[in-house]
Amino acid sequence: MPRLNPVDPTHAEGKAKTLLDGVQKKLGTTPNLLRTMALSPAVLEAYLSFGQALSGASISAALREQIALVVANTNGCQYCASAHTAIGRNLGLDTVELTANLEGSSSDPKVEAALQFARNIVAKRGLVNDAEVKRVRDAGYTDGEIAEIIAAVAGTIFTNYFNHIAQTEIDFPKVDIGQPVMA
Repeated sequence: MPRLNPVDPTHAEGKAKTLLDGVQKKLGTTPNLLRTMALSPAVLEAYLSFGQALSGASISAALREQIALVVANTNGCQYCASAHTAIGRNLGLDTVELTANLEGSSSDPKVEAALQFARNIVAKRGLVNDAEVKRVRDAGYTDGEIAEIIAAVAGTIFTNYFNHIAQTEIDFPKVDIGQPVMA
């Protein structure tokens, strides 16, 4: 049972209604996470704006979803693991790859380098060392792309923590995950 009760879009008003209507129009559904964020239109707007800004990133939408998967698993967020698995499937990623991504692995060595870096960012609370930055650079990522990886991690951490606290009801096919990784 959720700790924070999601907004019913049919009863939303003002800014919350405008934002939720936009989500419904864009996605064809209104996920419980966004309905719960709508308790504070400022929170929902900040989240949507951050995501919109990252849609112009150099790293692909698929890689951003793969990063979200490893971050969700590292933080033990079943809601995000479930949501990003569904989104990843919609982007053409197969089940084998998505399952590997949860653990920080990939059939693509360049993607795996980004996932390992993302996992280390979370597990070490951002205190990665020079060798870890060098590894992701050596895999072919520019400094700008490394900044985008960091941003993708930070955005996912926000939703992970939000879901942990709100106990958001999962409205995607559930994905099993492990326990959070502690550094």
